[in-house]
Amino acid sequence: MNPAASLSSSAATLDDLCVNTLRFLSVDAVQKADSGHPGLPLGAASMAYVLWTRFLKHNPANPAWLDRDRFVLSAGHGSMLLYSLLHMTGYDLPLEQIKQFRQWGSLTPGHPERGLTPGVETTTGPLGQGLANGVGMAMAEAHLAARYNRPGFDIVDHFTYGIVSDGDLMEGVASEAVSLAGHLQLGKLIYLYDDNEVTLSAGTDITFSEDRARRFEAYGWHVQSIGDGNDRGAIEQALGNARAEIRRPSLILVRTHLGYGSPNRQDTYKAHGSPLGEEEVRLTKQNLGWPTGPAFYIPEPASTHFRRALDEGRQKETEWNTRFSAYKQAFPELAEELLNATRGELPAGWDQDIPLFPADAKGIATRVASGKVMKAIAPRLPSLTGGSADLDPSTFTALSGLGDFEAPGASARDRQGSEGGGWSRAGRNLHFGVREHGMGAILNGLAAHGGTIPFGATFLIFSDYMRPPIRLAALMHLRVIYVFTHDSLALGEDGSTHQPIEQLASLRAVPNLNVIRPADANETAVAWRVALETRDRPTALILTRQNVPTIDRAQFGAADGLRRGGYILADAPGGKPALILIATGSEVGLAMAARERLQAQNVAVRVVSLPCWSLFDAQPQAYRDVVLPPPVGARLAIEAGVPQGWHRYVGESGEVLGIERFGASAPADILMREYGFTVDNVCACALALSV
Repeated sequence: MNPAASLSSSAATLDDLCVNTLRFLSVDAVQKADSGHPGLPLGAASMAYVLWTRFLKHNPANPAWLDRDRFVLSAGHGSMLLYSLLHMTGYDLPLEQIKQFRQWGSLTPGHPERGLTPGVETTTGPLGQGLANGVGMAMAEAHLAARYNRPGFDIVDHFTYGIVSDGDLMEGVASEAVSLAGHLQLGKLIYLYDDNEVTLSAGTDITFSEDRARRFEAYGWHVQSIGDGNDRGAIEQALGNARAEIRRPSLILVRTHLGYGSPNRQDTYKAHGSPLGEEEVRLTKQNLGWPTGPAFYIPEPASTHFRRALDEGRQKETEWNTRFSAYKQAFPELAEELLNATRGELPAGWDQDIPLFPADAKGIATRVASGKVMKAIAPRLPSLTGGSADLDPSTFTALSGLGDFEAPGASARDRQGSEGGGWSRAGRNLHFGVREHGMGAILNGLAAHGGTIPFGATFLIFSDYMRPPIRLAALMHLRVIYVFTHDSLALGEDGSTHQPIEQLASLRAVPNLNVIRPADANETAVAWRVALETRDRPTALILTRQNVPTIDRAQFGAADGLRRGGYILADAPGGKPALILIATGSEVGLAMAARERLQAQNVAVRVVSLPCWSLFDAQPQAYRDVVLPPPVGARLAIEAGVPQGWHRYVGESGEVLGIERFGASAPADILMREYGFTVDNVCACALALSV
């Protein structure tokens, strides 16, 4: 029997046919996997269809086209809807991959993953993250447009769209991000809200009764409501209205029905995260007039209609390429700069002004050294863009004279860091407010969009607020730089609430994240070089509040040794140590002072600076054995944090001088003394090992 012959009149129109194709590709994939979320694709397919076929500017043949619209499925559990859209519109995602949903080695994982599936812009899953990523993408578009567009040449001119869910709006990161988006008047950010009033375990009436429309209006958003999620005309009208609203981001509340069409699951939490079951799939297909024969049925008219995206996308990109060619002739330097930025390349000479810090026993704080390095780099690296969670005066991360990214027409107000650059979309200082979680997720959006190398700064203790986006940045291989200052007990009187103890170990546990804790100003300069040269992962720079000695590099190991994660800073006579002191950050200076005393007692001591474990672990075993010779078992690691993880470097015979309790409120020197970070105690611990 021809499956098309069984289509009922309820699916007679082409639009209905296309929408149901999305629905049942998704349902069939979930059912075959016996795992997944069929409810969202059934309920949200109509609005996704309108967006993708009537508004979204994209070229499925080139998912990396610079001026494409960005689409974020923040409700990542509904991933099969996105995969169905990608397959139907002609992305390199064959039907066989749809059939392998959630299986080993497939391109269709349970939640969307950037870099794995063609056309997926960002990795979503933890709710709220994608919503905040979209804010970062819209900020990137606005910034690049302001910097590079010229009259008659709108080279950067695209929208960021997304589908968000009840769960997304419940998460705190959403509030942080949408508050900032409203303040910044990101008019080219448009979200469709899958307002189905059902979560994983129940209806939203038990936890989520606020007026979401008024909430977003209070945030400064343009808000529209649609009472029927299948009213495609109303959805099209609302999207048109949103595109015309240039001064406010838009939220379109679309009243949908989770598990739409399912006779026994619609509007119940049972449709959220479990397959419908074979019988319910059959009943749902019957209910919506779809063939109940073999799964993964794609009507030819629907396929033809969706695949128009290939020709339309190719035409739009060709037109853009023509404009860009003319732009390149008119503004060759700007064009080359934009291309370098979007490719993630560093321009020639970007690092030529990085200072070399002279030896100084008093030294400077590594946060201050970092600020000096940033000041030297920023004018030569136009893609370096970022800011802090309201902490520029403490993190030293303001890019002086390079302006602030602000809402159009914002007036110059008193600021403590980015003086002299004017206030516009082209400004490179981003002000996140006291929103660490939102900052982290927005940074991911900036990086995923492309065109900037984003950084974000706060105190190390508050990295806990940023853990989800840090993990996702590592998962996505994004070049994001985190500047974490106030890295130990030595921040002093603020007390235990602000003194990071376990944060270094926690960050080091994240795969694909380089955590670098430089020992002095020159290691800090190299750390910035490494962070900017590393394109396939994020980097966390861990910096001191207090001054640390600037090591005499003419006498001791070159700071460039940081590139290998760890290196011999000061060696024993003849390169034959009886004892090895290993340290990071501010404790390297302590190790060096202890070495001097121990050497006077005829103890052959080597000091190893180990600022980045992941870089060191990536070195050949032969190099690691040179730095930490296996026969030398007397090893003492020194770090003002929990000892967790250090035993891989000190071995069974070594020890770790660390911290296994919270801090206290007192001057820094007293705290370091009370917690054992003194030359006397280091020497005592070392001698106990070498006996």
